[in-house]
Amino acid sequence: MENNKIIYTCPMHPDVRKDAPGMCPECGMSLVEVRIDADKERINRDRHRGHHENIFRTKFWVSLVLSIPLILYSDAVTAFFHWNPPVFPDLVLLEFVLASVVFFYGGWVFLASAWREIRGKLPGMMTLISIAITTAYAWSAYGVVTGRNDMLFWELSTLITIMLLGHWLEMRAVKNAQGALGELSKLLPDTAEIVVTSNQQQVTKTIPLAELKEGDVILVKPGGKVAADGEVIEGESSVDESIATGESKPVSKGKGDGVIAGTVNGDGVLKIKVTEIGEHTFLAGVARLVKEAQASKSHLQILSDRAAFYLTFVAVGAGAVTVVLWIASGAGTAFAIERLVAVLVIACPHALGLAVPLVASISTTKAAKNGFIVKQRIALEAARNIDIVLFDKTGTLTKGEYGVTEIISHDHPSVGEPISKDEILKLAASVDANSEHPIAKAIVAEAKKRGLRLETVDDFRRSPGKGASAKNSNEAAKRIFIGGENMLADFPGNTLQVTGKGNETVIYVANGESIVGAITLADVIREESREAIKTLKDMNVEVAMVTGDANDVAKWVAEELGIKEYFAKVMPSEKSEKVKLLQSKGKRVAMVGDGVNDAPALTQADLGIAIGAGTNVAIESAGIILVKNDPRDIPKIITLSRLTYAKMIQNLWWAAGYNIIAIPLAAGVLAGEGVLLSPAFGAVLMSLSTVIVAGNAMLLRRRKL
Repeated sequence: MENNKIIYTCPMHPDVRKDAPGMCPECGMSLVEVRIDADKERINRDRHRGHHENIFRTKFWVSLVLSIPLILYSDAVTAFFHWNPPVFPDLVLLEFVLASVVFFYGGWVFLASAWREIRGKLPGMMTLISIAITTAYAWSAYGVVTGRNDMLFWELSTLITIMLLGHWLEMRAVKNAQGALGELSKLLPDTAEIVVTSNQQQVTKTIPLAELKEGDVILVKPGGKVAADGEVIEGESSVDESIATGESKPVSKGKGDGVIAGTVNGDGVLKIKVTEIGEHTFLAGVARLVKEAQASKSHLQILSDRAAFYLTFVAVGAGAVTVVLWIASGAGTAFAIERLVAVLVIACPHALGLAVPLVASISTTKAAKNGFIVKQRIALEAARNIDIVLFDKTGTLTKGEYGVTEIISHDHPSVGEPISKDEILKLAASVDANSEHPIAKAIVAEAKKRGLRLETVDDFRRSPGKGASAKNSNEAAKRIFIGGENMLADFPGNTLQVTGKGNETVIYVANGESIVGAITLADVIREESREAIKTLKDMNVEVAMVTGDANDVAKWVAEELGIKEYFAKVMPSEKSEKVKLLQSKGKRVAMVGDGVNDAPALTQADLGIAIGAGTNVAIESAGIILVKNDPRDIPKIITLSRLTYAKMIQNLWWAAGYNIIAIPLAAGVLAGEGVLLSPAFGAVLMSLSTVIVAGNAMLLRRRKL
């Protein structure tokens, strides 16, 4: 590493190191600046020492055991229980030794972390705790040397013990709250079963996941996990993609379909060609984006960080004033120092510093589990205030592919007895069975959906500008013709004329010499779109649409979905102007687009929401990314934003309100009424406030979107 390189690390977790300011992903504290040349060895030692949950647990139990004798011999306990414990000749010295072990062993984690805070010029919670316990220890040591009898041994030991307990419980709470992101790394199997050729036969071989390469073919058995992103080359099955896309129902997979690493196969057997491995997989992209979001800050977090910073100076100032006033009142130095320790401990800003980042961390992981990824926390914060959502039509409100909208049976004497709609569809699909044309594929897909058995055809012919035809093998005398309006010229006696609505395409079907019916197709509107738009309206959020299609197409889609405001014939480069137009009316706009053609509009909008299209999660132009093309996720984003903001405000009020009340009580403003908070009880309140904030944040995990 370079000498004098600046890095940012967490006072509580020195193993967390970043190149830029941010938030600790372990505990939510702000990272402090350190120089690598001065602190490299200390950071390495601390990393091996591991300031994590187990360390605080061990230190707590050791400190508790050592504190018990100090508590039993304290004046408060002996006076309360009216008992006289046995006295040893060197009792004071023994108490001093026990308190020293607790101070240096149990309290060292706070002292070391405070030193890093001070070096990073960001004094905070650890600085306050360290000043408090150092003051109590120094006064007690002075008392031992001078022969005083007003030492603070039991107060010091219980304070450190309770602080360790509070941090241990807090670490557990934070670990549980942030576990969702960590679970992503556990989704992949340890091994993969690849298909190889041996002695001119295909056999399977199990290899470690690290040895998997792009182009390998993996075999995924029923119930197995997909080892890497890839494409199905053989087999059919349903795959549970809920962890990746938030889709609760299993998704059918067949040849040519893409699959995502970490998803769970259903009852079928799949052969998958690996297309992406390692850092390029979908899960790696999700984890990377969520970590980016956790490193970013919202406006509320910036506010809480600033408040926590200034609270440190307020606490030190209040403590100094408390000491001066109590000494001046004749209460005694020991009592004044005890009040100072109580003020410093109770004012520790950890609850305030944790109030926002922990909620934000939970919300980003909750978003990832619900099918969308928050890249910027400010974007999620902005979602709660959105007035109007501007949807790009194709691929979002519609499927972006043809689908059958209606089948018309020709009821006319020249045709004879009308044939059924399924028969018309079967005839058309039989001719189109091997075609790759989008309209032909849509007709065949509809026939398969209805379970129709296609006719066997031969002598396939294409008529440029008109359509196609093929001979029905079961009715040798008849040819089946399909085509557009130009085909009608070949059937002069035809009386069927169909006018498509909006963006519908009409395909006529003839069997022999007569037109027997027609099929209309269009870019199919997603049923999810109707639900999403209704939900948005129920949330008092307006909806608008922008498209490059002609006005009649846009009008038809808008009317079908109940959208009052739409923009047609808009070039991709012009979409940002439509966003500005809506903003000029005083509206806060969320733009939903594909993240490529719509990049300028996504950037211009107050909230840019890009469609990730399954595995494409590396979209730079938006603050939030939809994993799948489901417009129902838009209301989820707004709902999560509102829930997240509410939790943040609740935590900030609790953390700030607690300090407003607790600091004066710790200073002794009600001492005349017999109300005094001991340093140990102050530590209990401080730890309790932090646990309450963490617990309130974790309630967000239970809320449904």
